[in-house]
Amino acid sequence: MAEVQVKDNSGKGGKVRSKKQVPHVDLTPMVDLAFLLITFFMLVTTFNKPNVMDLGLPAKPKPDAPKPEPTEIDLTNSISIIIGKDNRIFYHQLDRAGLTAENLKETTFDREGITKVIEQAKANAKDKDKFTVIIKPTDDAVYKNFVDILDEMAITKNEIYGITDIKPWEEAIYKQKVGETAAVSPPTK
Repeated sequence: MAEVQVKDNSGKGGKVRSKKQVPHVDLTPMVDLAFLLITFFMLVTTFNKPNVMDLGLPAKPKPDAPKPEPTEIDLTNSISIIIGKDNRIFYHQLDRAGLTAENLKETTFDREGITKVIEQAKANAKDKDKFTVIIKPTDDAVYKNFVDILDEMAITKNEIYGITDIKPWEEAIYKQKVGETAAVSPPTK
């Protein structure tokens, strides 16, 4: 940046003494450089894209479309997973007549828990290509646990799974099972 120097003339003749000048640092180029760097990093940086899980929900049927015939489901080709409260998860492969509180089994969300249960059920299925996991969250279930189960579908490579409401008869047995374990656990001090 250019500076204009003004000659100091006091009107007296004589010896001219030079004044000591204060060192002057021009910061204008530094500000320009800062704005150039900010602009560069804004243009080069990739912004985080939100991670979205694709659920692949079916389309709603048209009202005039004929209803499909009810199909008979082989229970060995499916497993029902009930997501409960307090990070608890239950599973069964039984129908209404065979399910009791003793048959409703509980497991954990870790690798040795639900992952192993799903893999064993798939290995024991009659038709492994039609093996279906039915996910049934209760009203007390936490959203994180639901997402964990969907992650398990990807981990165990189960492409066929369904999400549905828990049936009233299953809910009654679930509540009975949760009530039993709550009654058996020792009181805390």
